[in-house]
Amino acid sequence: MSGMTLGAPVYSISRILTRQIVMFAQWKDEESLEHFLQTKPFGKKLTKGWYVKLLFLRQWGTISGFEIPKHEIEIEKMDTTVVAVTIARMKLLEIPRFIRWGIPVEKLVRDHKGTTLSLASIRFPRTISTFSIWKTQQEMLEMVSGHSKVEKPKRHLDAMKERNRKDFHVEFTTLRFQPLEEYGSWKGKSTYTQK
Repeated sequence: MSGMTLGAPVYSISRILTRQIVMFAQWKDEESLEHFLQTKPFGKKLTKGWYVKLLFLRQWGTISGFEIPKHEIEIEKMDTTVVAVTIARMKLLEIPRFIRWGIPVEKLVRDHKGTTLSLASIRFPRTISTFSIWKTQQEMLEMVSGHSKVEKPKRHLDAMKERNRKDFHVEFTTLRFQPLEEYGSWKGKSTYTQK
């Protein structure tokens, strides 16, 4: 996918970052991933960038193309760092309505003090994704439920109510992960998964 700037105006040149590659992939095992990174030309290019290995915890919604584990892991400690990934395949006629409700949520996540990194990506014409690293699970849950101590804290909650009223998506899922290992650097920093 191409990188996308969270909260940027839809028609600005900073919105879609066509020279920035984003990849979200699932691997059968660690050995398969290492083989790809060390032997495939595209894998070797990826090792020059920034990436993080993740442990699946939970899923909401459904998405095709991935084998989501049936077994979910519950983390009881609310001060644990977590990663949230959303993947959506849009109904083309609902994109304008989605943008109207989505941009305020993008700004909420982008500017939230509980995130260390908030990114988005797009694959034309209809697949979009977000990726955010949260210092604590508690801060992420407070944002989702509209209880963060920020201006207009219910932006995410209101957008979810609107989606339930009339869905924007053909498919949609939110995945929660625990970060395991972080590699390389992004914009000169390499400790996004550490508090």
